[in-house]
Amino acid sequence: MKQNKKVTPNKSIFQDRNKEAKFWEERFDKEFTKGKPAKVTFSKNLSETLNVRLDPETIATVRNEAKAKGLGPTQLIRMWIMEKIQHPGV
Repeated sequence: MKQNKKVTPNKSIFQDRNKEAKFWEERFDKEFTKGKPAKVTFSKNLSETLNVRLDPETIATVRNEAKAKGLGPTQLIRMWIMEKIQHPGV
């Protein structure tokens, strides 16, 4: 009988985005089918808007990076702000 061997990644993989991406590209389909549904909540009514002026070159850079990640530019900027708040020393 064939036993399923659980692969436990070396923690150092998750300190390098390229190594982590490769790890999940190789294992995502198999691991995803073993997973259980999770309840996820999203912020629906963000209470305030903050306007920030950026030069055209910066805006183009943000838009390109957001597009590469499959996000909108405001989503990406919001994500960056939340990451900075949660990890202020980084």
